[in-house]
Amino acid sequence: MSRHGYNEGDGGSDGHELSFGRWRAQVASATRGKRGQAFFVALVQALDALPEKSLVKGELQTSEGAVCALGALARHKGIDVSSLDTEDHASLGVTFNIASQLAQETMFENDEARGPGGATGEIRWQRVRDWAVRQLTAATLLDLRAGQGETLEALNAILANRAKQEAQP
Repeated sequence: MSRHGYNEGDGGSDGHELSFGRWRAQVASATRGKRGQAFFVALVQALDALPEKSLVKGELQTSEGAVCALGALARHKGIDVSSLDTEDHASLGVTFNIASQLAQETMFENDEARGPGGATGEIRWQRVRDWAVRQLTAATLLDLRAGQGETLEALNAILANRAKQEAQP
């Protein structure tokens, strides 16, 4: 099993459809909530702050210093990841002040290659950043525009990226 804890059969035809539906609802609720929205704003900022726009798969930080999405956020916030266990989802939730389901979803988005072009670190960075931007609600974007917790420059970058994504077929 991967660090995100998702299995190939999750949501399949083996009688777990209801459980899968409840799980997706928990992820959606965590995403839309105040802590989830603050998490996504901070995640976009952390990804943008990386000197090298690339993410690794399967670990928070490599011995060379490369990071995954949660590792980027930890670095941005000054959190030491050396003692964190990526399979202890509850602990990750506490560390990042999010629901454990959102920590798992973030690791899934980071680790599982989707889309054209394979899974280079640079493609992974762009895919995860695009995903994080798509999670921002209209209310969060309006709050950011009003200057509540975000600089206008960072908001404009988020909005420009979101507009670019929505314009793509």
